[in-house]
Amino acid sequence: MMDFLTSLWNMFPTTLREQLRDYVTGFWEVLPQLIIAIIFLFFVWMAVAVAKYIVKRLTRHLRNSLQELAVILVKVVMWTFGLLIAATIAFPTLSIGNIFAAAGVGGLAVAFAARDALENFFAGINLLVRKTFDNGDYVECEGIDGQVEHISIRETWIRQTDGQLVVSPNKIFFQNPLTIRTNRDLRRVTVICGVAYKEDVDEARDVILSAVKGVDSVHQDGEEVQIFAQEFGASSINFEVTWWTGSRPVDIRKSRDQVVAAVKRALDDAGIEIPFPYRTMTFPEALVVEHKGKESDTPATEAT
Repeated sequence: MMDFLTSLWNMFPTTLREQLRDYVTGFWEVLPQLIIAIIFLFFVWMAVAVAKYIVKRLTRHLRNSLQELAVILVKVVMWTFGLLIAATIAFPTLSIGNIFAAAGVGGLAVAFAARDALENFFAGINLLVRKTFDNGDYVECEGIDGQVEHISIRETWIRQTDGQLVVSPNKIFFQNPLTIRTNRDLRRVTVICGVAYKEDVDEARDVILSAVKGVDSVHQDGEEVQIFAQEFGASSINFEVTWWTGSRPVDIRKSRDQVVAAVKRALDDAGIEIPFPYRTMTFPEALVVEHKGKESDTPATEAT
């Protein structure tokens, strides 16, 4: 067996055999430094775990997303310097300056290759630091409409009102107009209510106002219920009915349902007509009308 291995070794060119000997000799020479570097990285791992615990304790009063950001930044900084020091321990000929120079050139290439990931990363930091929105908020952006379930460095989870989950990159919320529906506890709601032309406008306004104020979901502390005659409609005088209620989508739908029902009931009780659409038809010639089985030529030019 040894003779076979020796003959196989002798088959390689002399230059290649010398290079292999140099590699093996160099490996044994740096092996102690490699072992020390690995032990050092083990201590770095322990230090990172301790630092992670301390950071979480110091930031326990902050949001979970900001705690996550602080932990990530501490881990990145500590591991970066730990790996640099370990590299200089394993390979004493290297210097921190040379490593940074090489990392600068390589980092530029990585930045171009991972541009989207970096954009999402920095957009996530911006969203977390600025506290643009938080878990539980209802938002709308680029067709994404729902409740925020989770915000991370790279992505945001949105639970739509139909139950579907949308996982969206953070740069979408950073680069595009964003509507935060629950930025305030209250939102304004508007519906249009029409009454017949024969009705008294002032009386109808008072009836509608009283009905809206009587709804439990209508917020009246510091926010005014507003009723304005808006326009002369095709069949009615239209009122713009505006009030404030909770800002969640379900609050809006529930309050709108209660207000519409209350206004309809109040107008019916007051004998005020909510008209159907009227249509006026004009005929160019006389219209024949049958009445009680008899025909008569009735010169009618309009019929309702």
